[in-house]
Order: sequence, then structure tokens, then C-alpha cells
Amino acid sequence: MTIDAVIVDAIRTPSGKGKPGGALSGVHPVGLLQQVLEKLLERNDFDPALVDDVIAGCVSQTGEQALNIARTAALAAGLPESVPGTTVDRQCGSSQQAAHFAAQGVIAGAYDIVIACGVESMSRIPMGASSQGQDPNVAPLAARYPDGLIGQGVSAELIAAKWGFSRTDLDEYSARSHRLAADALASGKFDRELVPVRLPDGSLHTADETLRASTTVEGLGGLRPSFQAPEYDERFPQINWSITPGNSSPLTDAASAVLIMSADKARELGLTPRARFHSFAVTGSDPLYMLTGVIPATEKVLAKSGLSIGDFDTFEVNEAFAPVPLAWAADTKADPDKLNPHGGAIALGHALGASGTRLLTTMLGTLEATGGRYGLQTMCEGGGMANATVIERL
Repeated sequence: MTIDAVIVDAIRTPSGKGKPGGALSGVHPVGLLQQVLEKLLERNDFDPALVDDVIAGCVSQTGEQALNIARTAALAAGLPESVPGTTVDRQCGSSQQAAHFAAQGVIAGAYDIVIACGVESMSRIPMGASSQGQDPNVAPLAARYPDGLIGQGVSAELIAAKWGFSRTDLDEYSARSHRLAADALASGKFDRELVPVRLPDGSLHTADETLRASTTVEGLGGLRPSFQAPEYDERFPQINWSITPGNSSPLTDAASAVLIMSADKARELGLTPRARFHSFAVTGSDPLYMLTGVIPATEKVLAKSGLSIGDFDTFEVNEAFAPVPLAWAADTKADPDKLNPHGGAIALGHALGASGTRLLTTMLGTLEATGGRYGLQTMCEGGGMANATVIERL
């Protein structure tokens, strides 16, 4: 018997700037995820003791985000002690992987109800905090990559050079992200997915702090490249140094969560599924061009799904850096108007562990708003990997 894994609900917090003084910087990351879990349970009337597992994505699992934040946040949210939790790290795709594990567990018959979620407080736990003392060019790996591996910013520069994207191309795409996100916010397209965050002073944070509706190509053009360094100039003479804070995703605080269950369990509980998981893929890619994994991951999930790129009504490709969705669109020949139609991480932020289920939440909302049937989500991940997910609106 085939078991369908369905999405009953999907929510996210507004973003906060991931730096001291950001709107969410006063909220402990456990509390941030706690509030999303509480809201998800409030919105759906069933006994929380029925939840089989809470699977959370979180990248920097150190300090306040250590000690299995999925379990800690679930307990803080009042879930019964009988409900377990586990935390996964697949870099930027951590909570997309959490959603895969959750849905695949349902399809396998191991779970009836699972919450897939994610959190990252980049103001309190800086990016890279969990990797201190770990050299990416450690000797055993250096034997395979003797020239040394590089950071994601330089990888983004290599992609821009390889695909021939100019600085103007990148800035135009980035301004589009802000414009589309601002339009979506103003027209109420985020109303169903956004849940406010209670701040320590009792006030509520209700809007994405990273979104700048006034962003222009001209304004972005005045920003300096972020990753230019003398040691790379000789090694990568093809780079024109075009990646700036304006065409990159900002460091962000946020959390998101998706309620996943079997179609039969949803029916039994009187809950209405919004979409079903159709196909999954995960792949490795060249760690030098680590952000291009979205292309083979898309090819892989299309082969598994039996669908073609023209069958999709919307695409969510994480905007870690502007060259990533641009290269993906160039190679897949996807309709550019269907790509991140409500803006992406350049405008809405990239709270690493939360981004996978954030994209899934936004993609579901787009399908519902447009009456579309199929959505495809894919995210590049550190070290050269990518996940891809296909959902079908019900």
C-alpha cells in the first residue's frame, strides 16, 4: 500500500538581522524555535502526544544552539515528554533535509505525524562558530584537493565568472528579489505563513527586517566586493570580483516549521492536507564550485519524479548568492518568472538552519495563491551538496 506524506501546515517567523541589535537578537534560539512550534500546534487541533518526532535543521550546533535544540525547543514548547527530537546538519539545506527525513519516514510507515523545522540565530551564534578549530583543508582532505578548498563567497565569484554574469546582472537580480518580496508582503501573500515573534519586552516582531523595499540597482552598484583577496587573484584570474553584501543573502535570525503526516492520519484527525510530497533528491557536487549542486540535484529529482521542467508552476532556489539561481535558471531553462516569485533569501534573509522549511513554506503559499499544481525547491549546501524537493498541491 502506498502511503502519501502530506503537508498540513507550514509557518515561518519574520527575519531579524543576524547581528547584535537585530530585531530578534534578544531571543534565545531555543525560544525562537519554541514559539514556532507553539504556533504550529495552536493552529492545528490534535493531541500533540501523537507527534512521533521533531526533526530540526540547525547548522551552528554550538553554544546556545548545542545539546540537540530540536529536543530542547520541543520541551520548551510544551510538547509531551514522550515526543522525541533530533537535530540535523546538512549545512544550508538542513531543514530541507529534515523535511525529507520526516516525509520519507511517513512514506516508509515509521511515522504517522512529524514536525520538520529549523532555526538559526546568527546574531547570537555567528556563522562558523561550530567549526572553530576545524581546517577545511585538513591533511587527509588536502591529499585530494592539494590547491585547497575555498569559502562560499569565492565559489560564488567562480560561478559568476563561469556563467558570464556581470555585476549588473547580479545587482538587477538582487533588486528584483527585494521588489517581489515587498510586493508579496504588501499584497498579503505572506499573511498565512508569517507568525509573529514575542520579544523579551513583550512586543511582537511581525515583518522581515532584512527586506528593503527601496533597493535599486544603482544603490547596489555602490557596494564594494566582499571576498577579494590577494591570495586569490593569481589563482583565479578569471574572477571580476562582483559579489557584495547587496547580491548575497544577509545573515539572519529566524525559525520555520512544517507539520507533516500521512494522508490517512490527517483524514482521521479531520485535518485538511495542503500538499503532498512527490519526489526527493540529494546529491554531492564539486566542492570548489560548491553552490552549483542545485543543478544536478534538479536533474536527479526530475528523473525520479517523471516530470519535466515545464510541468512546474513555481520554483524556490535559495538565493545564497545571486549567481546561484541565475546559473540554475540558465542551465535548466526554467521560466524565470516562476523563479522565486515572492522574492528570496537576498531579501528575506538566510537563517541557515531555518531556510529549508522557510522555502518550503513560501513555495506552498505560492502554489495556493496561483492555483498551481507542482513546485520544486532546491538549495545549495556547504561542501558541495544540494537537496531538491517536489511537492504537489492538493
